Amino acid sequence: MNIQLGALDYLIVLPLVFLAGIIDSIAGGGGLITLPAYWIIGIPPAVALGTNKFASFSGTTFTTARFLKAGLLDVPVALIGAAFGLVGSWIGTQTALTVSAGFFNILLLVLIPIVAVVILATPKTGTVNRAREIKLGKRLVLGSLAGLVIGFYDGFFGPGTGTFLILIYTLVLKYDFVTANANAKLVNLASNFAALIGFIIAGKVLYAVAIPAAFCGIAGNLLGSSLVLKRGNKLIRIIFILVLVLLMLKILADIL
Repeated sequence: MNIQLGALDYLIVLPLVFLAGIIDSIAGGGGLITLPAYWIIGIPPAVALGTNKFASFSGTTFTTARFLKAGLLDVPVALIGAAFGLVGSWIGTQTALTVSAGFFNILLLVLIPIVAVVILATPKTGTVNRAREIKLGKRLVLGSLAGLVIGFYDGFFGPGTGTFLILIYTLVLKYDFVTANANAKLVNLASNFAALIGFIIAGKVLYAVAIPAAFCGIAGNLLGSSLVLKRGNKLIRIIFILVLVLLMLKILADIL
């Protein structure tokens, strides 16, 4: 892989990866910042995706461990979602090698404004954990479906994966934002792992960037997860809306 980068390229990318790690640990969507950064310095799209997965997986590992230690996960639901996320992500990664992502662009262009309106119009959404009102068996089924669908999306397209997981966990499974975010991290970690293995096998990871980016991503995730533990649902709600706006702008840019 003959990609030559200079010191300025690293000065552009690494701070953005750190910032993305903070945002990703709070509300997902870090790829909305890192992928354009990789593209700007001349890394081809497929290699940028693989390199991003390497750094993202590293940072998400630390955030997941921190939330698990804090007792924030609904472990059975998160685990089964992670298992199905692995399957969905692997299928999505293989599909991405042959199918255009244009369908997702159009679909999300319609869905994102609706999601934003729903969140803004329901200020109590995500403020209280009401998941126990749903029987465990039903939560496991819903968690499996969420993992499979969002895992596929992560492997196929990627940006905003954690954000959409938080959305499903909050609206469908009735978790508060903090618990939804913690569960999403474990599922996202599994889907990232499956996608990363696919990119490594295909030789699409630029380790000269991925390794230092991983350290920056870890630092950002540690800072972001600390903010989540201190500020809770209110902070996640604000960053969540911000990530939806960024995702909308990215899709519009792709289409135009």
